[in-house]
Amino acid sequence: MYAIVDYLGKQYKVEANQFIYTYRVDAEEGASIEMDKVLLIDDAGKVTVGAPTIAGAKVKGKVLSHLRDDKVLVFKKKRRKGYRKSQGHRQDLTKILVETISK
Repeated sequence: MYAIVDYLGKQYKVEANQFIYTYRVDAEEGASIEMDKVLLIDDAGKVTVGAPTIAGAKVKGKVLSHLRDDKVLVFKKKRRKGYRKSQGHRQDLTKILVETISK
């Protein structure tokens, strides 16, 4: 059984006992969260599609930890002008364990 959920502006394909990494969530480690924007549920070949969401469907999860993603380097250069600029960025992430998918 899997579901497609819209959480914090991104869509994730989730299954029970799976980890997802999403943008930083304002919740403490160990707190439980609910994702109620379920777009699709597949239960052993029986597909339920929402218009746009499935009423009453929820995905429950638990916040495991807060961490930071790998560094992304942004390098700009204009040739023959002597212009070079380097900038780095690390995104704050939250690791979530998907516990249950309910219709």
